Order: sequence, then C-alpha cells, then structure tokens
Amino acid sequence: MQDEKNGIPIRTVKSFLSKIPSVFSGSHIVQWLMKNLNIEDQVEALHLGTLMAAHGYFFPISDHVLVLKDDGTFYRFQTPYFWPSNCWEPENTDYAVYLCKRTMQNKARLELADYEAESLARLQRAFARKWEFIFMQAEAQAKVDKKRDKVERKILDSQERAFWDVHRPVPGCVNTTEVDIKKSSRMKNPHKTRKVAYLLGYTEQHVDYDPFLLTPDPSNPWISDDTTFWELEASKEPTQSRVKRWGFGIDEVLKDPAGREQFLKFLESEFSSENLSFWLAVQELKRRPVKEVPCRVQEIWQEFLAPGAPSAINLDSKSYDKTTQNVKDPGRYSFEDAQEHIYKLMKSDSYSRFIRSSVYQELLQAKKKPWRIRHGCLLCHLTGRRSSLEHVRRAAFLHQSDASQHQKRCPSHVHHVPVPAWLHKRRSNTMTGWSRMVPPLLPDARRKRFVVPIAAHPPM
Repeated sequence: MQDEKNGIPIRTVKSFLSKIPSVFSGSHIVQWLMKNLNIEDQVEALHLGTLMAAHGYFFPISDHVLVLKDDGTFYRFQTPYFWPSNCWEPENTDYAVYLCKRTMQNKARLELADYEAESLARLQRAFARKWEFIFMQAEAQAKVDKKRDKVERKILDSQERAFWDVHRPVPGCVNTTEVDIKKSSRMKNPHKTRKVAYLLGYTEQHVDYDPFLLTPDPSNPWISDDTTFWELEASKEPTQSRVKRWGFGIDEVLKDPAGREQFLKFLESEFSSENLSFWLAVQELKRRPVKEVPCRVQEIWQEFLAPGAPSAINLDSKSYDKTTQNVKDPGRYSFEDAQEHIYKLMKSDSYSRFIRSSVYQELLQAKKKPWRIRHGCLLCHLTGRRSSLEHVRRAAFLHQSDASQHQKRCPSHVHHVPVPAWLHKRRSNTMTGWSRMVPPLLPDARRKRFVVPIAAHPPM
C-alpha cells in the first residue's frame, strides 16, 4: 500500500494558513483494496479496511475512533515502529508519561480528550508516590520533541496518538490488542467455573462405589476370588448401595437393569411408560443385525410415532419432521433426534418424580440383606455354590474335631473329600500376593484325584 508506483498516492494537503503532510483519503484506500485484492463488493473492501485501521496500520488524523470511511477523510500510515505486529505491551506508567507530556504542550491539536483527562487523574492517584519521576520523564521527552523539525514533529505526534488509541481505545470501542477474550466480548457477569471442580465432585460422589479404591462389602472379586460381589450386582433384587446410586442421575437408572425395571414399573403406575419403552426400543435397535434394522424401524414407527399409534409419544414438530425424513431411509440412528428429545423429557420430568416417589424411598430405606453365612454347614454351602480357591482349600483341610461335629449334623455325607493334586502344592516364597493357584489345563477325566480323609491333615 505504501509502494511509490503501485501504492496509495500520498500527498501534502494545503489548508488555510497550514499544511497537512503525508495524508490520503479514505476513498483512495477502498479503491486500492478493490483493485489489488480483486474485491467486487465495496462493503467488503470497507470492512477489510476498517479492520486494518482498528489494528493501527493507518489512522484518521483528526479522530480517536479508528474506523475507515469511504469519503474524503484524511488518513496517515503508521510508522513500522508502532505496528502491533511488534507485540507491544505498554505499561500504565508509559501511558501516564505520554498524557503528562501532552499537557505540557500548549497546542490545540494536543489537548486531552475527556476520557484521557479522566485516565490521567486516575493514573496520578495510582502512581502518587512516583509521580515526580513520571513528570521528569515527560518533561525530558517534551524537550527532545521541541528540537525536531516542525513537519516531522507533527507527523510523530499523530502517530504516537494513534498508537495509544489502539492500546488504550476510546470507551465503547473494542480493544484489538486485548489478550483476554472474555473482556473483549463485553459479557456482563460471566459464569466462571473450573473443570477440576466437576471432576472432584464426580470422584467424591462415586468413590464409595469403586471396589479398587475402597474395600467393598463383600470383598473385591478381582483380589479375593470371591464372586459374591458380582452376584449381588447381577441380582434382580437391588442392594441398598445400588438404589442409592440411582439418585445420582437418570443415567445410573438406565444403565442398571434393576433400575430400568423399577423405573418402568413406576411409569406404568402413572400410565406414562411409553417414553421409556420408546427409549429402550431405540437402544435395542442400535444393537440389531443390519438385515433386521429396516423391519425393526418400521415396527417402532408404527408403535410409537405413526398416526393412531397404540403407544404414541409426544414430540416437538422439529424432531418429528426430522424423524419422518430419516425413516424413509431406515438405519440404526433413524430415531436419534426423537430419542434425545424423549431423554430430555424423562430427565426433567419423569426421573424427578421417580426419585421423589414412595417406591424409590421404600427401596432406599430397605434393610441391607446379609450375604455372609454365619450358621449352618460350611461344607454343605461350599459344595452347593462356587467359591474361591482359598475357601476350598480350607474346607478340604478341616480339623478332625470339626469333621466329627459335621458327621453328627450331616450323617448322610461321605467325609472323604476328593482333592485335586494341584491343591497340595503350597505357594513358593517368590510368588507375589496377586498370584493364585490354578488347576492344570487337562480334561476332568485325565486329572488325577485323591481321596484324602479330612482328619488326616492339620488345619491351616
């Protein structure tokens, strides 16, 4: 743009009793942008020029607001020393020196604007202890400026003013050099949150349900080889801890089979189970084989969305229209928009009523069922269900007195326990605590078994 041959023509304009050096008009900038950048729309060229002016690459000589006007307004190029590409980060003390220097020069073009006078008063209060040093710096710079040529001094004053118009803009104008995008957006009272707060809250809420962090009751099956924990989790009768977990959110209810069953029973009691039935049907559709998907899509449409459907659901017009188009080309995700809408409805309405219902409160207050066997025949229990290897080995090597008592209680049992040969091998000292004894990989018919009297071995 500053090229002598192909750039914008720069000239000195004569006015009454004065000259304005090194200026060009705003219309010249717009014409140059349209010609050299192949811009057909004049508004687009004007917008591009305004962005360049807002960043301080050229500026109006008689206005603090850095905008481009497609008229005869005079503009001047900024010296490369003050370009924003040099990553300027001026301090408030530098701004105070600049404003103080302008008050020492008795010229109309250097008078402070209202907002600049307010800024000077505010800075003077803020730097009251070192204001004398700031004043001395401003006085020294003013003496250096007086030694410059008149035309050079006039151009330099306007360029310095434009530099501060970029970094300390007029109130109401966007600061293009602002680093914090939140301040640039001019939002009022933005909601500030930290992601770590959500992570800590989630961790504190679920720590009681992590069997690797806390010792569960029953014990962790990955450590103790006791599968009681998994059996309780898979049971249709939910434990108190599982019911309490449903209160964390609707996702906890939907991913628990027992939770889905209880939630569905509650909705059926209120005659509003079609939403959950539709959501479950769509989830099941996503797991269907590809060849069964088109048929299943039509079944779901006829049951829940078609006119006169037996279990019609309530959808907004946008979701219904989108689903209608998707059904024409059936796929696994044809009901994605409808399912998301139904999910939000259940989360905001049905789930809240379920948590407040007496059904959930009764499940939550139910007594915890005992899982440990405190009385009765331990050997009978072990032969009736799978247990850990530690329990089997302890049962195999019962004390003789325990065997005689067991014979009195259960005379029909044979008190010779078949023990696999690999159970006789004790652990070596080099084995870690995570190691477990495992049977040899042989068919049952080929495994060598021993009939060992219970009383023949000492207790462990």
